[in-house]
Parts: sequence; structure tokens; C-alpha cells
Amino acid sequence: MSYLEEQLKKADRQTVIQDTVLLIDSEVDSKSGISGKLLKAGYLAVKKLKSGRMIEKAVNMLLDDFTSALAPLYDAFREDDTTTQFGDYLTQHKQQATDALLKITDDRAEKAEQKLIRSTYKKLRGQAEKHVHAALPGVGKLIEKHVPAA
Repeated sequence: MSYLEEQLKKADRQTVIQDTVLLIDSEVDSKSGISGKLLKAGYLAVKKLKSGRMIEKAVNMLLDDFTSALAPLYDAFREDDTTTQFGDYLTQHKQQATDALLKITDDRAEKAEQKLIRSTYKKLRGQAEKHVHAALPGVGKLIEKHVPAA
């Protein structure tokens, strides 16, 4: 088990989930234009599922996989003495980080039981890479908040 995985297991999972949902909400809210409106509408539709707890449930379900996917990057970041913020490191390695995260969501969306989730994801997937790139600094800050520096 990686350092990142060990440390996030020690963190209060519900707080990590809540902070992640807030990050997602903020990222979606920051989008503008026609594609931003479509993203917001799709997100709102998904968010209403499971009595309004769908995003929280999805984060809980994906958190361990996302942590494992980012663990190699976090390990490399810890060995890199030129970058002090994990968000900056993720941005510098944005394609690797994005590919690792989207592989998980692609696989999960394909297997989703809810037709609305599959169809919404499929409609939004083309823009996903750009949105994940934009979210990486926030992801790094979130991890730094919950994982003590070694």
C-alpha cells in the first residue's frame, strides 16, 4: 500500500468525501458558456438521484480507486524536490493524472446500472479531459489537506 493510500485511510473518510463533493460542485459551478450549461444540467440531473446523495455515494465508491490511481504520482511528487505543491505537480503531469482518473470513471460508467448515469457520462465524456485538467490543482490541495507531509 502506498503512502497516499495509507494516509487517506487514516483520514476521516466522511470529511474527505464532503470536501471532494465541494470541489466537484465548485468545478462544475465555475463552467460557463453553452458547454458549461450542459455540464451543469447533466450534473444537476445526476445529483438528484439517490435522494440527492448520488454524488456523495459516487465519490465514496470511487475514492479508493482514485487514490490508487494517483498514488504513483504522489510517490513521484514526494521524491521530486522541485515542486512544493501536489496540485502543481499534477498540473505538470496533467495527461498522466487525467488518464489515470478517467480510466476509472470510463470503466465505472460503462458498468453503471442507471441508464441516466451512462447516457449523461457519455454525453459529457468528450469534455471530461479538459475539466479534469482544470480540477487538478484543487485535487492536489484536497489531498494535501488530508494527507500529512512525510
